[in-house]
Amino acid sequence: MTRAVLRYVTHRITQHPDTDVTFEAECLHCLWTARPSEDGAAVDVECMGHTGRSGHKGFRRVCTSFAMVVRAEEERGRA
Repeated sequence: MTRAVLRYVTHRITQHPDTDVTFEAECLHCLWTARPSEDGAAVDVECMGHTGRSGHKGFRRVCTSFAMVVRAEEERGRA
């Protein structure tokens, strides 16, 4: 009979160190889109400018980041 040994290891999720967060937006009323940027405020300013020019007030905003799961003990070992 084979016995299984269960080992529980604590993990955490963190932003991948080699990537940046990217912010994007698109108008819900037309085909306008903001330029993707690492600066969320810049994307918001573009949306407000589009509202001023078009009167469109609804936007879909997207924040994209890449993550990785690491063992908590790996993080302690680096400190």
